[in-house]
Amino acid sequence: MLHRKIYQLCCDGREVCVFLRDQQRWIERARIIDIEGDLVTLRYETEEEDETCSWEEMVRLESIGSVTQKLASVPRGNVEPLLTEDCPESERIHNRFPDSNPE
Repeated sequence: MLHRKIYQLCCDGREVCVFLRDQQRWIERARIIDIEGDLVTLRYETEEEDETCSWEEMVRLESIGSVTQKLASVPRGNVEPLLTEDCPESERIHNRFPDSNPE
């Protein structure tokens, strides 16, 4: 089942976090770029001091303990959220069931 899910994430090209069970570490913001047999190829970047490093790492499917993906994010700070009135008319979701008790 994990193999099928990893294959789906590879096809989607989505960013994931992968926990490597044998190394007890997380690889954050990675993309699964290839699956060949029981080898999974991950591509990710790390930032160390003043440089950004790009990595491509091949790991065995059996060493992957967990795969997570971000579903959504919300900005922090003093930001006003967008309201329905701020949304273009073509993108609005209209209520299919109008109120039965109009005031």
